[in-house]
Amino acid sequence: MTWLARHDPVSAGRRFRDRLNRPDIYRLPGAHNGQAALQARAAGFEGLYLSGAAMSASMGLPDLGLITIEDVCFFIRQVAGASGLPVLVDADTGYGEALNVMVMTRRFEEAGAGAIHLEDQILPKKCGHLSDKRLAAPAEMAAKVAAAVKARRDMVVIARTDALANEGLDAAIARARLYLQAGADAIFPEALTDIDLMRRFAQGLPGVPLLANMTEFGRTPQLTGAELQDLGYRMVIWPVSSLRVANHAQQQLYAALRDHDTTAPMLEQMQTRAQLYDVIDYFGFEALDQSISKSVLPEPR
Repeated sequence: MTWLARHDPVSAGRRFRDRLNRPDIYRLPGAHNGQAALQARAAGFEGLYLSGAAMSASMGLPDLGLITIEDVCFFIRQVAGASGLPVLVDADTGYGEALNVMVMTRRFEEAGAGAIHLEDQILPKKCGHLSDKRLAAPAEMAAKVAAAVKARRDMVVIARTDALANEGLDAAIARARLYLQAGADAIFPEALTDIDLMRRFAQGLPGVPLLANMTEFGRTPQLTGAELQDLGYRMVIWPVSSLRVANHAQQQLYAALRDHDTTAPMLEQMQTRAQLYDVIDYFGFEALDQSISKSVLPEPR
């Protein structure tokens, strides 16, 4: 069914919350555009993640808090709209202070987000797995969390803390407790550097839904969803994986085109026209308008 004919009476926030409340871990692969979102849905995933780093890189920009609320809404509309799945969106530091956070929350929810996470860095912010991150005061971050909770309708609000590297585990847990008091539904402890720290963080917040970040080439060890569930985590994201794979393939394509003056050497690595049309439900869209005759695909040559 195309998204034009799909009408879900339950909000994305409610669907995200209902899935989070199930006992098995919520697996949220990153999807950096509508095509990736459709492919993740076809693979059987029940929710998606929209990474600030992936959105920035898609625009040719570094992940330093340079993209705007409207930039992100463009990505939310295509990822949530194409897939129909609840999407967790990276809201960075909230695009300002309390009132700005409230505007962001409303805009993202209107665009189709099911959940957001806010982080306790200050601008210019950095990827959570890089060095020398600068932190907001705990009370300032708590005020942003409270503002997002006040502005949302059904959306899940997750508070991310980057405090481990600068302040240590106990301070990171204390920050998380403050953010929960401000109304956060879940906590995202970023860049925990070993399994013991991950376990101890979960033990410090018993019963609190926690999110784990399984980004590649970062500071956190790579674990499976099942292993994270055993450690006490309820959500897991693979934020930039789809973009990394797509970018690597594109790099190979352009090199082959430069070297061979044709794309012929890359044909076996390409999604075919028929496969693309199947993913985007091309003929389903045609069927919605009886004035469009059904297309016939060209024979492979």
